[in-house]
Amino acid sequence: MPRRAILIVLDSVGVGAAPDAAAYGDEGSNTLANTARAVGGLRLPNLGRLGLGNLADVLGVPPEPHPAGAYGRMQEASAGKDTTTGHWEIAGIISTRPLPTYPNGFPPEVIQEFERRIGRKTLGNYPASGTVIIEELGPEHLRTGYPIVYTSADSVFQIAAHEEVIPVEELYRMCRIARELLTGEHAVGRVIARPFVGEPGRFVRTDRRRDFSLEPPRPTLLDRLQEAGQPVWAVGKIEDIFAGRGITEAVHIHDNMDGVDQTLAFMARVDRGLIFTNLVDFDMLYGHRNNPRGYADALEAVDRRVPEVLAA
Repeated sequence: MPRRAILIVLDSVGVGAAPDAAAYGDEGSNTLANTARAVGGLRLPNLGRLGLGNLADVLGVPPEPHPAGAYGRMQEASAGKDTTTGHWEIAGIISTRPLPTYPNGFPPEVIQEFERRIGRKTLGNYPASGTVIIEELGPEHLRTGYPIVYTSADSVFQIAAHEEVIPVEELYRMCRIARELLTGEHAVGRVIARPFVGEPGRFVRTDRRRDFSLEPPRPTLLDRLQEAGQPVWAVGKIEDIFAGRGITEAVHIHDNMDGVDQTLAFMARVDRGLIFTNLVDFDMLYGHRNNPRGYADALEAVDRRVPEVLAA
């Protein structure tokens, strides 16, 4: 009998607002229910059988009187709402102070020191959608070779660059420099490399994104598992979120379906430890872009894979 746990995070798929939602402009949020309402109902029969419809009023996913799984709603105890804070809490770290955010962009002393260390100027330095800012500043980036720096509502320092202007490995080097710089009061949760390709009006972000995370301040569940002799297998951006700590083997993915495939591959060859997966397309491709149809399609695609995971 395998002695293992499989933990799959559907990134950003929430079922209601936390008490502090208004502080982040998220009052009344309910991603699952609102997505269902926006598209006229969701078709999630497999998740529904496990009890998903018992968690919230989700159009198309009725409550299941005899669910095949245990179900429940959890509320984050940490201050903050970003990826790093949430995943750290899953792994046992409750953050008492939110990670810093920059609704007006990063202060001059941060940007100037970053520019000095990388040896070139930057563009941007304001909160923006990643797809929007590369369309706005991409042509100037092509002319100047200056990387595009931006942030969001989360605690992130994002650097976008065209792969033919700044090669991906050079972009990663810039991110490592930013990670070294952003400490103390400016210790953002993640520095994110956002490479893209294409021409003005047709820019496309590639799958070579990489996150450079703040290291957890103390041991996590992942560390404790390894100390106890249990391996930890990471799929998706889990390795990045924990800065590589407490992880036996990691694999990065191209999209949600690749994430499910890689999870199944680990399940086929390991019979102990923790397999920890993050499926990020919900958040990265559809949530930030307010695309309910894409979000719904992604949910339904994962739902179709649930029987494979349960049978593995």
